[in-house]
Amino acid sequence: MTAAADQIAEDAMRGLARPRTRKRGSRFTSDLSVNEFLPVCEAGFRPLGMVLGSSVYHVGVQLGRWSENQELEVLSTAMSRARELAMARMRKDARGLGADGVVGVRLDIEFREFGENVAEFTAVGTAVKGDQPRRWRTHTGNPFTSYLSGQDFFTLVKAGYAPVGMVMGSCVYHVAHQRFRQVLGTLGRNAEIPQLTDALYDARELAIGRMQAEASALRAEGVVGVRLLSLPHRWGGHTTEFFVIGTAVKPLRADHTITTPRLVLPLVD
Repeated sequence: MTAAADQIAEDAMRGLARPRTRKRGSRFTSDLSVNEFLPVCEAGFRPLGMVLGSSVYHVGVQLGRWSENQELEVLSTAMSRARELAMARMRKDARGLGADGVVGVRLDIEFREFGENVAEFTAVGTAVKGDQPRRWRTHTGNPFTSYLSGQDFFTLVKAGYAPVGMVMGSCVYHVAHQRFRQVLGTLGRNAEIPQLTDALYDARELAIGRMQAEASALRAEGVVGVRLLSLPHRWGGHTTEFFVIGTAVKPLRADHTITTPRLVLPLVD
């Protein structure tokens, strides 16, 4: 996340009625499965505790011309900001434990019955401490966040790369309703619908571009483990959130190169 997002979350934390403090204890908690927990430890990280960030957010309403393809920027902004709040509070929780990073992060959205269009955004992960203090922090001194599984995290570290942070892009897009003539023109035959194809392309490209901008702000070399999701939420069939998420990474050494393992074939008599 960007420095601006961190500032948003810091302001929000001060506004919470009961700010929480975390104490480091002798026993850790983790939502990692056993098969994920062991590779993380093998990579040189010890768990400190499960960390959580939450934001209950009212997602606004936007009017538009439903006969046209268009991004609903009010909704895109709401979905992005709510996730940023949850993520920044989770990182604050991790900093309170003295963590170098948070692994196995999960982001969830649940629309509540507190009111129309009210949703809780949560970020949950396991705070960890690396075997080399501060080597794993971001360039701003914050703990990294990783969306990778425990097994993928182990492979990444052993290959000489470090996670920098989870990066995301969101675009809430309205796909125009087809006109009656357009429906008749494709009735009963195979035919591409260019208007709909273009709309889905545009929406995905906007989401991916925003994720890449976050990775650039973190000074990452690239993004791995990317997932592109289509989330209809409660907006109906013609309005969808295109959400893309991945883990930004950087090499541990400036001169690092990936070594391709040699394939050894068995001898045949």
